[in-house]
Amino acid sequence: MKPDKSPIFFIGAGPGDPELITIKGRRLLEAADVIVYAGSLVNPALLDGLDAEIHDSSGMNLDEIIHVISRSYHQGKRCVRLHTGDPSIFGAIGEQMKRLDELAIPYEVIPGVSSAAAAAAAMKKELTCPGTSQSVIFTRRAGRTPVPRGQEIEALARHRATMCIFLSVSMMEELVDELVSGGYAKSTPVAVVVRASWPEQEIIEGNLEDIASKIKDAGIRKTAMIIVGDALKPENAENSRLYDPGFSHGYRKKKD
Repeated sequence: MKPDKSPIFFIGAGPGDPELITIKGRRLLEAADVIVYAGSLVNPALLDGLDAEIHDSSGMNLDEIIHVISRSYHQGKRCVRLHTGDPSIFGAIGEQMKRLDELAIPYEVIPGVSSAAAAAAAMKKELTCPGTSQSVIFTRRAGRTPVPRGQEIEALARHRATMCIFLSVSMMEELVDELVSGGYAKSTPVAVVVRASWPEQEIIEGNLEDIASKIKDAGIRKTAMIIVGDALKPENAENSRLYDPGFSHGYRKKKD
């Protein structure tokens, strides 16, 4: 009896460090017969030593990607679609899954470490801060690709939450203007983390008044995560109630 065909696996490769892929993702990657990977962003070190047919999708369109995936599936091969970071965030997997649904090809999604999480780890910062920010917004500035009405940077800035801004460092001056116009003070701290977790990782810190000039001087135009918000200020790091001896919860009674 012929075994069932393997589903397609969409795997988050993580932000760059080859060790930041999940154990499950690594196992499936090593077992793959065919790999279609986001070549412009995925660390090629993840592919070292793999015995698989490998396709770099940076020069492919959607039809070409689906053709490789579909052919692999019908040939009974184990196929992995390797995305950068976590595939659910700016991963463009929705359109791929829709096409696979139309073709009745099964698939699974394996999450990965987002560049936002890797950037926070590089800075040794907590993105949520009691009394300052209990919300984190993942977004991007409108450029060649628009954003829905009401989700512009200026509109989101009114919340004064921590913002992790993807795909926008090439428009830093315009981004700063919109953040300030939306309600952030010019003194609000900003960090730009270039290639978080890669060997060439770089962190540039400042505030909304000076970050654009710092980025320009550094010549940074792409592959960077921008994090904005008062949670980045060390003096705003209040203690949570979780470990407060005077706070009780289901696992611990408070101490007087």
